[in-house]
Formats: sequence, structure tokens, C-alpha cells
Amino acid sequence: MSARSKARKQALDLLFESDIRGTNALETLQKRDIVEEGPDARPIREYTKVLIAGVAENSRKIDELITTYAQGWDMDRLPNVDRNILRLGIYEILWASDIPDSVAIDEALDLAKELSTDDSAGYIHGVLGRIASLKENISI
Repeated sequence: MSARSKARKQALDLLFESDIRGTNALETLQKRDIVEEGPDARPIREYTKVLIAGVAENSRKIDELITTYAQGWDMDRLPNVDRNILRLGIYEILWASDIPDSVAIDEALDLAKELSTDDSAGYIHGVLGRIASLKENISI
């Protein structure tokens, strides 16, 4: 697993925790970033910090896009893990210019296959593929 894949997984864990607890993702990130030496050290990867900051900064637009393109699903009805995989994928597709859309989608699908239901990967692929195909027309 690449360093960026690990960072995405770590970001998903933090977003999922924040979503479940109803807390701010940036605050959760700050609480979890234990940098001192020793057995309790849990440093957060730099790309994880970039992802969390990006998703938090653009959360209103990201959630609006999920609501628009996740046809037939309300935000509250989406499984928490799927909702947060979509948030990461949308952030990378629209705001992370150094990440090709195909990589962002593939990484999201890998997370879905590993951590969600059998149907989730196909659903996430459809939503992210649609957003990627329309990204030139989406105002951010």
C-alpha cells in the first residue's frame, strides 16, 4: 500500500470518527495527532492533514454535490463510511490538481471494497465518475 493510500485510509478513519461523533474533523485531527515519542505516538501523515483540511474547508460544496449526484439517497441515509469515501474522492477530483481523477476514483473504490458493503463500490464509482465527467462545469 502506497504512502498516499495509507494517508487516505487514515483520513477516512478521522472523517468517519468525526461523522459518528458529530464533531469537527479538524478538531478530531488535532486531538489524534500525538507526535511525542513512545508507545502512544500516533503521528498523522502530512497528506492526511491535507485531505482533512481540504474536506473541512469545502464541506458545504462537497455535501451539496453528494446530495445532487447520489440519486435516490439522502445524505443521512448513506452509510457513514460511504459518505466519507465520497467526500474524500470528491475533494481529490475537484481540488487536488496533482491527483488524476482516475487515481482518486480507484483509491475511493479500494477503500469501499475493503471497508463497506458489496454494493458500495459500484455506487461510489457511479457518483465519482459522474462528478469527474462534469467537473469542468461545476463551480467551486
